Amino acid sequence: MITNVENTKLQYEEVIRLCHQVFVKKMKDYGTAWRILRPTSMTDQILIKARRIRHIEEKGTTRINEDARSEFIGIINYCAMALIQLEVADAAEEMPPALAEAKYLAGLETTKNLMLDKNHDYDEAWRVMRISSFTDLILMKLKRIKQIEDNQGLTEVSEGVDANLMDIINYAVFALIKMDSADEK
Repeated sequence: MITNVENTKLQYEEVIRLCHQVFVKKMKDYGTAWRILRPTSMTDQILIKARRIRHIEEKGTTRINEDARSEFIGIINYCAMALIQLEVADAAEEMPPALAEAKYLAGLETTKNLMLDKNHDYDEAWRVMRISSFTDLILMKLKRIKQIEDNQGLTEVSEGVDANLMDIINYAVFALIKMDSADEK
């Protein structure tokens, strides 16, 4: 019999497979043009997507043919790219696609392991949360990142930008799992 934690891991990995497919397809279309973005620009791109999700949740309408689901996928992928940007010097240089993909997958594996540790300690609490709460938590984490960036990356007692990006990825994955679950429909 599969446990809740094992189910979470399987569902998480399925979402990441989907996001990875989108990442690879976009990289075939655009290369690694995203490497030109400074960390602050990356944060703003994620913010735009999160604000659009909140707008969709509040208004229930869109004028372009992309739903909240595709925006959560975009958030995951932009956060993964932002983690790469934090790790790799000289962000203006394009990166070989194979290296970008390897770093993407490594960052998401680290993020999944963080989720598994936190999920153990919080006892699957995310399962009783609303999708709109994940949106709000993502927006809060983005405000924190912007403040850290405004402070030139310095914090006194708080986690850094990378930890906040990983939390955002995990919230977005949880939102996608809940969107696809029978309990939410």
